[in-house]
Order: sequence, then C-alpha cells, then structure tokens
Amino acid sequence: MKLLVTGGTGYIGSHTCVSLMEQGYSLIILDNFSNSNPSVLENLRKLKNDFIFYNVDVTDEEALENVFSIHDIEGVIHFAGYKAVGESVTEPLKYYLNNVVSTMILLKVCKKYNVNKFVFSSSATVYGENKVPFKEDMRLLPTTNPYGESKAMSERILMDVANADPNFSVAILRYFNPVGAHESGLIGENPKGIPNNLMPYITKVAKKELEKLKVFGIDYPTPDGTGIRDYIHVMDLAEGHVAAYKHLTKVKGVHVYNLGTGKGTSVLELVKAFEEANGIKIPYEIVERRPGDIAVCFADVLKAERELGWKAKKNIIDMCRDAWRFEKSL
Repeated sequence: MKLLVTGGTGYIGSHTCVSLMEQGYSLIILDNFSNSNPSVLENLRKLKNDFIFYNVDVTDEEALENVFSIHDIEGVIHFAGYKAVGESVTEPLKYYLNNVVSTMILLKVCKKYNVNKFVFSSSATVYGENKVPFKEDMRLLPTTNPYGESKAMSERILMDVANADPNFSVAILRYFNPVGAHESGLIGENPKGIPNNLMPYITKVAKKELEKLKVFGIDYPTPDGTGIRDYIHVMDLAEGHVAAYKHLTKVKGVHVYNLGTGKGTSVLELVKAFEEANGIKIPYEIVERRPGDIAVCFADVLKAERELGWKAKKNIIDMCRDAWRFEKSL
C-alpha cells in the first residue's frame, strides 16, 4: 500500500516526503513544478529513494485517475496549491481555480477508488483577524485575502464529504510559518522568482542575490511595529504530518490541528536571530504594508500535543542556521 502526496516537490511537501519515507511509507509523488524544481527529486533520492513520481497537475482529473488506477493507494496528503497571500489579492481567480478545484477533483477520484484517509495542507490564514492565540474551534475569518478563503473553502468541502461518509477520515492541518531546511542541506525553500516568504528573502539577501530585505510595514500594533508570526521548523512540521496520518489510521471523521510552536516572533526579531545564528548582517528597508497581511498570528498548540503526541522541538536559531546551510548549497 502506498501514500499519494500531491505537491511533493514543493517546500513543505518534499520535507514531509522524507519524514514519511523514513517512517517506512512508500510514496507516489505528484507535482507539476509550478513553484518547485525537478532537481528536488534527485536530492530526495539521495535522502530516501522509496517513491514513484508523476508530473501531474491535480486539476487534471484524467491524469489523476490514471495514477489511482495503476496503484493501490491507502491515503492522500494534499499539498498542491498556490500560497502567496499578496498574489492572491491581485489574482483571486487563479487561487480559487487551483486551490479549490484541485481539492474537489482529488476528492472525487478518492471517492471513486475508495481511498478514505486524507490529510489536507491548510493555513493559519483561515483565522484572519481573530484574537491570538488561534484555536482550532474558533470561527474562521479568512476574508483578509483570497488565499485564506481558498483554504477555508477547501476545509468546508472536506468536512462535508467526511460528514456524508462515515468511513472517510480527514486531518486538516493549519500551518503557521514554516522556515528552515533539512539538516542535510539537500532540500529547503527555493521559490521561483522573488520570494514571497520572509526567510528565503533573508537568505537571498545574505547571499547578496538581493540587495536588501523589504520589511512590509512598521506601524503594526506590536512591540517593534513589525508583524508577528509563529515560525516553525519545516522538519517539525513534516513530523506533524506523519503523526496526523498515523492518527487517521485509528479514527474516523474530521480532525483539525494547528501546527506551530505557540510562540510569536516579529520580522525584526527573526532578522536579528538570523544575524546571530550565521554571523551575517542583513540590510533592510521599511516599505508599505502588504495587502492581506495581519498584525499578529500564533498558535494554540495544545490539541496537537494532546491528540497526536506531537510537539515542535526546534528553535528559531535552528531554523535560521538550517535555512542558511541550504541556501549556501544552491
């Protein structure tokens, strides 16, 4: 029996693939390289070579059906999707078409082939302007940006499917802010074009590929005026997926978990931590706020600790050190 991983060459997907293979799972990885590089496959094979790869867009139902018909698939972990908050504000249709439609088509094919375990890559963005720390049972307020809306819509669809079918189990994982890289330096965050996320932007500046970091807004109601986020090491996040999938083998229904550290770090604090961890000065300039961003975001992580037996272990210095090690290898 195999697990199907969509978006498996992306940042979070590739690290989770390593953790899954290390736990003995055989994988079928799907990706269309819209925001990743084929070289990831080569580096994954150096770490653990227990997967088959298909270049498939998850909105392509016929291609998906072909994969499901060939392989005996036990469960699905669905990462594939666009993830840039700012871009989603300017190109909402792109996000709804890709993120929501891919989830619907994948679910349709899962139902046809009787695949009843589904882990979904969601986002803390669905909480919007809620009061921190964000808890799983809060009313969702994803209206700050279409990316968050696309994740909330997909969550709703998954819940409805699970409610209609007592044999269907779904784990919805709301990520906070993944950073860092695998300790080997072979895989990490390497987006195409100018990075949308803070850490790869910092590492590109450290490498002098970009002149300086743009800090979006310094007038937020926070101690230093910059946005606060819950940064989690990507390998801790990957282990959270393994724990969530194992949990689905024992339970039915819908299970929602925050995957974060429960601690907030501001943009300037992260810059300072990177400088401290790696001995490199990061020049930056303050620019206008980005559309769709909120001031403060961090997790209540007690539910994942209690039900999954999972807890983030790595600290902000680990994240900065591992991110730089990967960047230097490129």
